[in-house]
Amino acid sequence: MPTLKPLDQYDISRDRGFLCRHDAGAVTLPAELQPAVDAAMALPHSIVTGRVREILARLPVIDVTSFCETASDEQIRKAFVHYTFMIQSWVWGERDAPISLPECLAKPAWQLADALDSKPLLTYATYVLDNWAKIDADGPVDLSNVYMIQPFLSGEDEAWFVLVQVAIEARAGDMLATIPEVIAACEANDAPAVAAGLARMSEGWDAVNAIFDRMPERCDPYIYFNRVRPYIHGWKDNPALGDGLIYEGVPAGENKPQAFRGQTGSQSSIVPTMDAFLSISHADDPLRHYLEELHAYRPTGHRAFIEDVRAASTLRDWVSQQGDAATRQLYNDNVMKLARFRTRHLEYAATYINKQAGNSPGNDTDVGTGGTPFMKYLKKHRDEAEAHLLDVEKEGVS
Repeated sequence: MPTLKPLDQYDISRDRGFLCRHDAGAVTLPAELQPAVDAAMALPHSIVTGRVREILARLPVIDVTSFCETASDEQIRKAFVHYTFMIQSWVWGERDAPISLPECLAKPAWQLADALDSKPLLTYATYVLDNWAKIDADGPVDLSNVYMIQPFLSGEDEAWFVLVQVAIEARAGDMLATIPEVIAACEANDAPAVAAGLARMSEGWDAVNAIFDRMPERCDPYIYFNRVRPYIHGWKDNPALGDGLIYEGVPAGENKPQAFRGQTGSQSSIVPTMDAFLSISHADDPLRHYLEELHAYRPTGHRAFIEDVRAASTLRDWVSQQGDAATRQLYNDNVMKLARFRTRHLEYAATYINKQAGNSPGNDTDVGTGGTPFMKYLKKHRDEAEAHLLDVEKEGVS
């Protein structure tokens, strides 16, 4: 039976979940990268001029090879946040999409992505997981005490959209930390421990869903669609960019268009981890293949955790073989609350995207930021999760 490693080896913690475990706000970068830091942090000013490309093109071409060899992981991740925001601003900060990225953005971003085994554009990790800090260092990681470090345009709606996801990731940490405990309890045939773990996770889902419900408080659908969403699209299956973008000065790119998926909440590792833990499978469809493709966009430790949980979890089989209806109900509670999370995601997709008036080829109301017809498949995957409910009334396998 596969065994799970300690959480820190997956870059996960109980109090922060998949969020970075370091204080990203306190990370400093060497002087050679200061021009990039300054240009990135000035994006709220430069984007509104309508000539952000002209401004960013002034950046020097910084070869970060030696930086990646000597810098800490935290520094590499901080630099990557800044560069990915500049890349998105170059592509989407003016009306007509470009055909290429200049070497001053493309080369260092590609090198940083290689160092992190990531993709050279904005990812969920650079947008959310590594892009927040506490206001009060001794306070909690929740909506009352976090801020967004690197913005595009800045403003309440943009920050709230990101920080709600930060708060969700933090609260999910306790659930993630409980997963190995429940898996171990199944192996030990410890029914009370399995029940206690599932009950704890069910309470965690209540808290996560309550946070998700708060999205409309400070993130208006119109502002989101027109001032937040445009900057987070990718260049794979995006009608505005055809085959993708040429990364100038990058030998590996061979001066050919490169197509990468855009930042999307589907790159969060919470839901796929829960699917793996609960043994929820999805039928063969384009969204399933898309989600499998997104696995490579996650931080390496998070990928490994999902894979190890999937290999190690016997929870569904163990619970279905038990005669205890209460334990099966606890399993079902977790499935239903996961489905509720998916339902809320579907509702937000309709309100914040599908019902908005499209205003550019790159910001389509029917295509997600990752490049998929999301509405059709989000509902399907929600329904498939609910199909995994166990029969509480009958003994044995449902």
